[in-house]
Amino acid sequence: MDLKNLIKELEVESIYGPIDVQIDNIHYDSRLIKPGGLFICIEGFMTDGHNYINEAIENGAVAIAVEKEIHEDRVPIIRFKNTRRAMASIASNFYGKPSQLLDMIGVTGTNGKTSVTYIIKSILENYDRKTAIIGTLATLINNEKMYSARTTPESLDLQGLFRKMIDGDVDTCIMEVSSHSLELNRVDEVSFKVGIFTNLTPDHLDFHSTMDNYREAKKKLFYKTTHCNIINLDDEAGRIIVKDIKNLDTPLLTYSINNPADFVAENIHNNGKELSFDVVGPENFNIKLTLKTPALFAVYNALASIACCYSLGVPADIIADGLNAFIGVPGRFQSIDGLKEFSAVVDYAHTPDALENVLKAAKEFTKNKLITVFGCGGDRDQTKRPVMGEIAGKYSDFSIITSDNPRSEDPYVILSMIEEGIKRTKGNYIIIEDRKEAIREAVKMAEAGDLIVIAGKGHETTQIVKDRVLVFDDKQVVLEVAGEEGRI
Repeated sequence: MDLKNLIKELEVESIYGPIDVQIDNIHYDSRLIKPGGLFICIEGFMTDGHNYINEAIENGAVAIAVEKEIHEDRVPIIRFKNTRRAMASIASNFYGKPSQLLDMIGVTGTNGKTSVTYIIKSILENYDRKTAIIGTLATLINNEKMYSARTTPESLDLQGLFRKMIDGDVDTCIMEVSSHSLELNRVDEVSFKVGIFTNLTPDHLDFHSTMDNYREAKKKLFYKTTHCNIINLDDEAGRIIVKDIKNLDTPLLTYSINNPADFVAENIHNNGKELSFDVVGPENFNIKLTLKTPALFAVYNALASIACCYSLGVPADIIADGLNAFIGVPGRFQSIDGLKEFSAVVDYAHTPDALENVLKAAKEFTKNKLITVFGCGGDRDQTKRPVMGEIAGKYSDFSIITSDNPRSEDPYVILSMIEEGIKRTKGNYIIIEDRKEAIREAVKMAEAGDLIVIAGKGHETTQIVKDRVLVFDDKQVVLEVAGEEGRI
């Protein structure tokens, strides 16, 4: 595509050099540039793309997009006020505005995003829709699984994925929309049809500083939608968002368990293995459900998904069939089969609210003791560490504090911060920094009827320690040490 056409709708600060050049590829990583490429300089948290202009030109860049004053005579330089914002528009133009050709469903909130996307996928595929998913676990397009370092990829990568979906005859994309992506312009040019808010609990405060800032970042999604916004009224932030967006032209649907809403769950029964309940909605909508995840948070995830699919015209019986057939999400309250006498569950819970929800649910059907193995990630929000320690101490009969992904931090500094919280509860605990040995200790001490909850990593199959990425899968480690200890 001609560079002039790529940028014709954008606000440009300045242009140096002729822009009648053909652009064949676009990258924000200079190492990926090929001949005929446009290199977009992004100032990141770890590095600055402006430092790699020479490398990009040597690799074949025929134009450079910048937001700093750069003097370069070899290729045209286009300066924008914000290259992240410009990249979103350029990428959308380059790939033919693909999100406008999809039914885009965006799910935001602290917890539940992944589960909601997979439930919606289950329902819509039961309605013969061809879906794709973008989120924490992976991107799924026509059974092809692609991994990303981010919950929501950069705008350039996103638009490329949307084009791949269109080329693969996908009609609906269900994606997790992180607060970072909303703040950093990754979804600026995404045409969302439906926006969903699950909940808001402390997380990412190292980036947002305050809960108000965090909520305001999430709220941006609901100004981007065209068909329907769906909000959890049992969440305080959800109620604030509803007040703030009530004058928008986009229709609103709400859901809850405890407050009047458009979709309400009633007659909830938990037998420790399954959760059954009724859902009452508008226009005589009424379905009965049985979920295989015996936890209250599963009801909220179901309600959000039901409201979404209802807004898209899916009949009630199809919604019920899709939900009843849903088998769960990898790493979300996932049971490990084959253990002798005791049970074990792995879960991705890595925020205070998520950990509390998981432990509350586990406590309801634990026949004997609840043993919790967990840690907190390094180079992430430190304020939640003592809070999570306090939650573990409050709900667990015994806790083993261990490493999660310590990254560049000293693991023992992280463990000591968690310990501050667990001490407040006078709960029983030990510290074992090595995660495998922590899981081994839990397996060794487990007695008949005990339940071990291993929280924090869920679906992840690696552990990040300093600059090393180690193979580590909680599920496999449980089975390995259980075999070694004669507990299988």
